[in-house]
Amino acid sequence: MSQALMAFSSLYFATLLMLLGSGLLGTYLGLYLAAKEVSEIWIGVLMTGYYVGLVMGASIGHRMIARVGHIRAFVASAGVVTASVLGHALTDNVSIWLALRVLTGMAMMCQYMVLESWLNERAESHQRGMVFASYMVVTFLGLVLGQVVFTVMPTLQIEHLLFVAMCFSLCLVPVAVTKQIHPAPLHPAPLKVKLFVERIPQALTTIAVAGLMLGAFYGMAPVFAKTAGLTTSQIGIFMAVTICAGLMAQWPAGWLSDRLDRSHLIQLNAIVLTGVSVLIALDLLPGMALMVLTSLFGLLVFTLYPLAVALANVHVEPDDRVPLSAMLLVTFGLGASVGPLASSAMMKLWGADMLYVFMACCSLVLVFRVRAGAVTGEHLVEEAPLHFMPAAGNLASSPLAAAIDPRVDEQAVADQMQDDVVEEEPATLSEAEVAAADADQDDHRPG
Repeated sequence: MSQALMAFSSLYFATLLMLLGSGLLGTYLGLYLAAKEVSEIWIGVLMTGYYVGLVMGASIGHRMIARVGHIRAFVASAGVVTASVLGHALTDNVSIWLALRVLTGMAMMCQYMVLESWLNERAESHQRGMVFASYMVVTFLGLVLGQVVFTVMPTLQIEHLLFVAMCFSLCLVPVAVTKQIHPAPLHPAPLKVKLFVERIPQALTTIAVAGLMLGAFYGMAPVFAKTAGLTTSQIGIFMAVTICAGLMAQWPAGWLSDRLDRSHLIQLNAIVLTGVSVLIALDLLPGMALMVLTSLFGLLVFTLYPLAVALANVHVEPDDRVPLSAMLLVTFGLGASVGPLASSAMMKLWGADMLYVFMACCSLVLVFRVRAGAVTGEHLVEEAPLHFMPAAGNLASSPLAAAIDPRVDEQAVADQMQDDVVEEEPATLSEAEVAAADADQDDHRPG
């Protein structure tokens, strides 16, 4: 297994640097704008712009990869993100920052698509579970390290932006110098909205609520922590503890998920999550208790997404699991786009504590909406995979992640890719065809 992990080390390292920079940038922007007394609504809008960019990038990314190839698409995207990050240092105009956040989201989604299609190309069938789980762990680790930077650099200065720019510049190195052959282009699967709304309404509701809560957390939790009196370094610890708890909860949640009814687990999770969110909002406990509560919050909120994905997979036929992956990610992305905006509006009107009142309201929806008794089992698929896979639940993946997710049948992925290739006319010649054409022209030029 260690040899297999080493084979993917360059791609994992690129992912780690990307998520480190992304996690640091999101928290930095929230803290910087709060220090400048910018309206909470604008802070929420900026995070919404980032998630909107991620959702838009899924369509743009696959077209870019098909046109110029994986390495060139990754390098171009890393350049766009680096320039966007440095653009924040040139002006404090939040309208320009919004455009930069959308660009960052679009370019990062393209990077995710390159990395995931590459992992799928190099992963053998028996490695897919390990490859997918390791990829998710690396995303968690990158997000945590991004928060830890604030304990080393507590003063909000331009150095943070320079560090983020360095991360995105360096992440292209292991991809640009690779000797591996370009993987075949993958195409996002079509959305079967009506089918999935009818078939897996509880899973989709859970995914949307997870998006609302995690989008609000990443965007507005630093502002809440600052208002609560935490220093910059303490805010970094606050965020890191929450994300670490989410990582640590993946394996226990998976063990329970494979043995107990998943609808019941989601409902129980939501009940406890509602109580924890209310306790944080009331702010009645001393400082150390806040760290304990936020770790419980992370433990619960970061397991909603993978529990819902596991619930959805057992009610969908193998041929539909590729479009299912796209549907779930789009649903999460829409929730994550609304979450920061809605929570920031509540914080603006009634105070920073409203962030966790918003969280409690979201989880309360699941308490009443997700019930084991409402699952009829009519569409239960006998050959569905039972295993639970860890998931970061922050759109640190693309619809192409279905290709390396062991819950998705490999033949279904191949069939879907073949259908897409047949339906689409090739936009340009491949790099190999261009090179062959150039060589042919050279042979026919007069000496």
